[in-house]
Amino acid sequence: GDEVITTSLSWISTAEAILQCGAIPVFVDINPKTFNIDVKKIESKISKKTKAILPVHLYGQPSEIQQIKDICIKNKIALVEDCAQAHFSEYNNKKVGTFGQIGTFSFYPGKNLGAFGDGGALITNDLRLSERIRRIANHGALNKHDHLIEGINSRLDGIQAGILSVKLKYINDWNSKRLKIAKSYSSLLKNIGDIQIPFIDDSIKHIFHIYCIKTSFRDELKTYLLKKGISTGIHYPKALPFLKPFSSLDHSIELFQNSHDITNQILSLPMYPELTENEIEYIVKSIKSFFKSN
Repeated sequence: GDEVITTSLSWISTAEAILQCGAIPVFVDINPKTFNIDVKKIESKISKKTKAILPVHLYGQPSEIQQIKDICIKNKIALVEDCAQAHFSEYNNKKVGTFGQIGTFSFYPGKNLGAFGDGGALITNDLRLSERIRRIANHGALNKHDHLIEGINSRLDGIQAGILSVKLKYINDWNSKRLKIAKSYSSLLKNIGDIQIPFIDDSIKHIFHIYCIKTSFRDELKTYLLKKGISTGIHYPKALPFLKPFSSLDHSIELFQNSHDITNQILSLPMYPELTENEIEYIVKSIKSFFKSN
């Protein structure tokens, strides 16, 4: 069947969407600095069956999207961006989601721009694609009872749209606060144990949906922080190629060594716009305390 190239580190929905189209996901290992798809490894995965590349802007950090776009143009394949965690992130002063034919966004309540319930949106500057997407989302019809193709019910309900329209006014301010919090974290966490803080390239605007550190003592630190009243997360505990739905593709650890190693070391610290300096200092103090005792 058709193939779609995507990253090996993301939430399962990235790869699920490929399967649900009847295509096969072809995973590419990640860059160990950014945790996004390793651009240098993409072209070796392109075959005659490749129809698209689906990069993810993980944690709010844009992937090397211009280079990926150039690869797509060179090989005459489509580019679809997964921007579920990257509302208003930028690469070279251009918003993510605007480089490819389609940009996809999630409005899950925990996102930087979240609804009260589930929701999402696609953006495109292609009128033909726009019309087809609208039909698919509305049982194949643009007008009631005028069903021209098979579709699904994927409409954003009025309550979610109303909540999002109010929240939209505040998203830039919330993103700025997240960036300020991230800078505080990074400044205070430098030179503590073996912690690797997030890498930020000068060409990007990171909106820090997630602030993710890397340490060889991840599990022990997570347990220690919980005892201190600090909740943390793991995004994600297992790389996509090693999840059961993709077991038939027979992936080896050697092909995805970076993803495999990182999923055993990453830890997401508390990150939301209302986080105070005192709370940040307490979190960092607790992390310092852990490494002093270990």
